[in-house]
Amino acid sequence: MTGRAVAMGAVIALVIVYALGSGALVSTGSEWYAALDKPWWQPPSWFVGVIWPYNFAVIGIVGSVIAWQGAPARVVSFIVILGVTVSLAIGWAYLFFSPHELIWAAIALTAAAVLTVPLVVMAFAQEWWLGVLLLPYQAWVLIAASLSWGYVVQAGA
Repeated sequence: MTGRAVAMGAVIALVIVYALGSGALVSTGSEWYAALDKPWWQPPSWFVGVIWPYNFAVIGIVGSVIAWQGAPARVVSFIVILGVTVSLAIGWAYLFFSPHELIWAAIALTAAAVLTVPLVVMAFAQEWWLGVLLLPYQAWVLIAASLSWGYVVQAGA
């Protein structure tokens, strides 16, 4: 197995961990979540149901192309930063939905949003169309971080 195949496997594994971890921790059907005052800019739930499958697919595609074609330093940087952003995003889901630590959750998601910037930059540096594919993910994580802070404000935390 080549290093490129291992790198692609790492990207796909991170996407799977991201999807499964988020799915296991996010509980928008809970009474606690239903009782929260939602920020006025919260998109409808159907949108969230559309954007996340897109995001997971695109992260896998973009990361796999970078892993297969990218310079070794870019490949390693992409995988490391992706791993950190996945950890932060899953950390947000845990902090928000389990102990309801809204401020810490918002900090975690804001850090994840900031770290998506170098992922998008690396994608554009690899191929312009990879960057374009990743822009909706960047936008969504920024919106999600702003929503997280909106929950902090709404809750008076």
